[in-house]
Amino acid sequence: MRIAWIGWHKLRDDVARTRGMELCYIRPPVDRGPMTWPDVLEHTGWTPDLLVYADASMSPPLVGLESFPCPTLFLCIDSHIQHWYPIYAQAFDLCTVSLRDHLPRFGLRLGVDKLRWLPPTPNPGDASADEVKEWDLLFVGNVNPQTMPGRHAFLAEVARLFPSLHVTHGAYRTFYPRARLVLNVAERGDLNFRVFEALGCGSCLLTPAIEHGQEELFRNGRELFTYPLGDAAGLVRLAERLLADEPLCRRVSAAGLAAVDARHRPQHRARELLDWLAGFDLPALAAERLRQARTIHKNFLRPIFLHWAEALDGSELARIFLNAAKRRPR
Repeated sequence: MRIAWIGWHKLRDDVARTRGMELCYIRPPVDRGPMTWPDVLEHTGWTPDLLVYADASMSPPLVGLESFPCPTLFLCIDSHIQHWYPIYAQAFDLCTVSLRDHLPRFGLRLGVDKLRWLPPTPNPGDASADEVKEWDLLFVGNVNPQTMPGRHAFLAEVARLFPSLHVTHGAYRTFYPRARLVLNVAERGDLNFRVFEALGCGSCLLTPAIEHGQEELFRNGRELFTYPLGDAAGLVRLAERLLADEPLCRRVSAAGLAAVDARHRPQHRARELLDWLAGFDLPALAAERLRQARTIHKNFLRPIFLHWAEALDGSELARIFLNAAKRRPR
């Protein structure tokens, strides 16, 4: 199978290494406007058997998508941020969704059989390391009050109650092994990558109790510890209790790492994805979409393109999206 793969994703390399796969990686068109089918062919030099868009959390990356002649797949991650994703996804043949409880939003045209929950994974290379512990409680990530106001306010309250909280940013792999407890904050209640990255590094993780299948993947008190979402005082009480019980923390962090190693590494998700794809007649899916191309454009893509044309008014991108809204599929 020849795959045109747009956008970086943790599964990409494992898919590319699978026997029988030829993958052409295309950087997402963040700075140059959306891509068309001729743009795809210019990058690949051949007609793909499958086009994959791996979520880059940007404006619509593809125009004319409803008329692409090959099967298409959307690997959706940021549906908690980009609320137009469920509509845009209807122009693809198949879609995976990282946040399980958002799946019903994507069923407008695709239907449940063409959707799949594909949870996050650690990064390739995440692994446990034995380091001297420097911090009792550590958070690694963006705390800009302009872009992450909820996270910033929550961590400020935690720091007030627990002054030894250490907050930093950068290469988490160099920090996690030096912390007794690693903190995750899910500002929007999402099952984020930090859960898998921390467990994949062998950390003792404290993360909010959320939905999206987290409780099915990892058990509270067995592979990680949860605190009530947004409850700084509850988090601090939990951290203080755990810091007084080092053997428990070691057992749970080891169990969390074992769970990731057994079921949640990128190679596991890549296998899940490829096994799922193997159950479809992909050319038939593409043919059905092509028969519905005008309806898909009218009902799903045109409203999105008009929105982006208005939001980016006066820019070259606005003109591109307005023209995409006006086009009439063949």
